[in-house]
Formats: sequence, structure tokens, C-alpha cells
Amino acid sequence: MELDLSDKVRSFLIEKNKDLLFDELSERFLESGNLKDILTGIPVPITGDATDNFTNLTIAMGMARVIGADPDFRYAEAYRACLRRMYGENAEKVLISEGAKAGGSGDYEMACIYFRTALQLNPGSRDALYLYGRACSDAYNREDLEEAYVGMFKAQAFDIFEELTIRHPDFDMGYYFLGYSYANMGQYTKAQITWQEFMELSRDRKEDGDSSMDPIPADEMQEMREEIGNRLESMEQAVEIEHAVNRILSGDFQHGIDVLTLYEEKYSEWWPLWYYLGVAYAGMEQGEQSVEAYKHALRLSPSNIQVMTELVEVFQSLGDWKNAEKYIEKIRVVQKGMEEEAREQNEE
Repeated sequence: MELDLSDKVRSFLIEKNKDLLFDELSERFLESGNLKDILTGIPVPITGDATDNFTNLTIAMGMARVIGADPDFRYAEAYRACLRRMYGENAEKVLISEGAKAGGSGDYEMACIYFRTALQLNPGSRDALYLYGRACSDAYNREDLEEAYVGMFKAQAFDIFEELTIRHPDFDMGYYFLGYSYANMGQYTKAQITWQEFMELSRDRKEDGDSSMDPIPADEMQEMREEIGNRLESMEQAVEIEHAVNRILSGDFQHGIDVLTLYEEKYSEWWPLWYYLGVAYAGMEQGEQSVEAYKHALRLSPSNIQVMTELVEVFQSLGDWKNAEKYIEKIRVVQKGMEEEAREQNEE
């Protein structure tokens, strides 16, 4: 099965190559490298360091940069054929090595690019999938990043770690990172199940000699197991809350209220708990309690249009048209502010 790389982060990665120059290689150079049948008449990228050190390696890594960012590039198939010709069975390892170097220097976008190229040559590569997911995670776990960037790399990391566990269900580290992806999305039950799988697989972990990655030392793996063990213990309440929310969404409002009210004090600053309490009370036609819960949620998340919309509906059901109109106007103000902010960002 082909791995779809025409995805969420491509537009960000293409920016890494915006200053590349392209030129055709001389016939003599092509003949010396046994590339004439592949690259005749096809321009190749010239990287910044290639002007003074023009070798097969600089040419190959330039092509890898281009197609790693954009797998649908016009000459992508020729570039992939060229990489296979140059490095044969070692092409994947060469690309993974370059990606690891880039990641080690903090250039996580370039690391992603090389791992993506390795995946084009071998979509099932365990190492490339794992390291690509790690690079995506490292990319968004930095300060002062745009929200769109964080969102896309976070979503891509999730997709890749999920793909890793599907293709390599016996690889423990896939479950380790996928569990964090689920937890970050608030899917605590899935995170719990995923981390339980990690704990099971890593229990009798053996060093894998058939991997281009350095094996994880036993003491580091033990620290990971202790870390996830602690998270599993602390997650029990989060899982119970998630189950209660799901019961509310399925129409079992009383059960949701019975559970969520147990956590009102501990999660008094967590707006989703109050939002779902509002939903449950509204479902039970307890309008006054619903309004109080929604207002609590809104104090914690003042510009939350979703909460305000629910409040409008409750006030309308109570015949309180004055307050309904009040929150309709607040929604208009927030939406206008969001539109103006988006417009200003586009003009920058």
C-alpha cells in the first residue's frame, strides 16, 4: 500500500526549497555517473553547498530535498529512479542518516523532508516512519510558532504514528508516541489502550539488530515504562470523565451529570467539564442549571462561540429573549474580531 505524503505539512516543507536553483547536468557527468538514461534533459536542484563541491551526493540530496517536500514534483519519478540507481539497497539508509543529522542539528523540517523521501522509496520502512513522526513532534514542540503550523505538524505526527502501529504492530515505540497524540486530543480512552499496549510490548524488549537506529538503552526504556505507568494511573479519572461525556452525547444526560458533578471542584478551571454539564442539564430541560454551567464555562473561555451559541438556545427555550439577543450580539463581536485578525495576518 502506498503511503500518502501529499498531506498536511507539504506547504511548510516546500518553503525550505524556495531558493533552490535548477540546471541540467552535462552529458559527460551523466555518463560518468551512469545516469544518462534517467536524467537527460531533466534539470536537477543545485544546493547552496553544491556549487563548490559538485558530487553525486550533493545532487542526490538536492533531489531528495525536492521530492521529500513535494512528492508530486514534476520530475519526482526520475529523481526517485536516480536515487535508487545511485545507492541501490542502501538508498533508504542514506536518506535516514541525512534526516537524523538534520534533526540532530535542530532542523526538523529538513529531517522530515529526508524521512519522507525514504518513505517514497520504501513506504513500509519502520525506521523512516518512526523518525518522521518524531521529527514532526519535535517540529511543533517549539515556542513562538503559528497556530496553523503547530496544528498541521501535530496532525501529521498523529497520522504517522498511527500508520506505524498499523504497519508494525509489534514495535513498542509506535504506541508510546501514539498514546501522547491521543492524550493531546483529549481521547483518553484510546490513549489508555495504546499505552497499555506499549507497556505489554516493552515488558520483555530486546535490542533490534535489524534497525538503522540506535537501540534504546535499558535504563532509558525503564524510565519510559515508569513514566507511562504513572500516566496510566493518573488517567483513570480522565477516562471516567470521557466516558461520561460520551454518555451525554448519546443522550444519557443523567448519568453524565452524576459523574461530572463529582469532579466540579477538582476541575473547576476546566471549561469543557462545565460545557458538557450545560449540555446535560439542557437535555434534561433544567434550563437554570444549564445557564449556570454554560456561564461558568464562558468565564473560563470568554471568546468561546460554541458555548455562547448553546447559551442562546437555552435562553430562547426559556423565553428570555433579552439575554438571547445579548449573546447573539457577543457572537457577532467575536466573529468580527476573528475575521479582522485573520485579515491582518494575511496582509503581513
